Amino acid sequence: MTATTAARKALDIEARPPHQLLALAEGRAVFELAAFYASRHLLAQLPHGDRHPVLVLPGFLASDTSTLPLRRLLKDLGYDAYGWGLGRNVRVDLERVHAMEHLLLDIYNTTGRKVSIVGWSLGGVFARELAKLQPDAVRQVISLGSPIHDDRRHTNASRLFEFLNGKEPEPVRKGHFTGLHQAPPVPTTSILTKTDGVVHWRGSVQHPQPENALVENIEVHASHCGLGVNPSVMVAIADRLAQAEGQWKPFSAKLWQRWMFPKSRLH
Repeated sequence: MTATTAARKALDIEARPPHQLLALAEGRAVFELAAFYASRHLLAQLPHGDRHPVLVLPGFLASDTSTLPLRRLLKDLGYDAYGWGLGRNVRVDLERVHAMEHLLLDIYNTTGRKVSIVGWSLGGVFARELAKLQPDAVRQVISLGSPIHDDRRHTNASRLFEFLNGKEPEPVRKGHFTGLHQAPPVPTTSILTKTDGVVHWRGSVQHPQPENALVENIEVHASHCGLGVNPSVMVAIADRLAQAEGQWKPFSAKLWQRWMFPKSRLH
């Protein structure tokens, strides 16, 4: 079976949200936050970067407050970390898309360096689409539990999303934000968990694309609401960001890290 055929078969799998028990178990994110702060000193010893800018986008209904622990860690690791400064991530309209695009270009032009974008959940969808709009300004994209397929049935937040944005948000009506499964033309990492209680893990899987070899999936043990603070996610993000520009390679956990990253089949 070719990579293209496998990808098409994967897209044909009936979309469904996570099991209700997983949704009810999302409270475990509190323990992931506690683990983040308990291991904060160790996390500060992760590979350091080259001070290139990193834009961090929050998830649906969240704001920069939710990404503050991650951004503080990134600054300690030697990155110029930015929040998005656009309040809560609720509305998906052209005004919001243009504001994010302007922010990305402003960081790129001010620093003179390509920007890595880390997006949590819906923020990851935005990160990928921004990289499609402005690929010359983006170094790489990392999404955390993001629903990167057009079928919203992968998430149990679809009804609330459509109540707030309509079945076809303004960007979709204008021909944007379609073909979400297509990765942008930059190195792209999807970090996902099979115990995600908000977005079914299948909805976060990047499938092989013959025209783009710079895509990968990294599975972790986490909740959806804990992805932005889970220590194993921090290990993966630090590893991805520390790569020299233009020398991207797929993730390979070090021997002592392998327990954090299950090797199950993602299809």
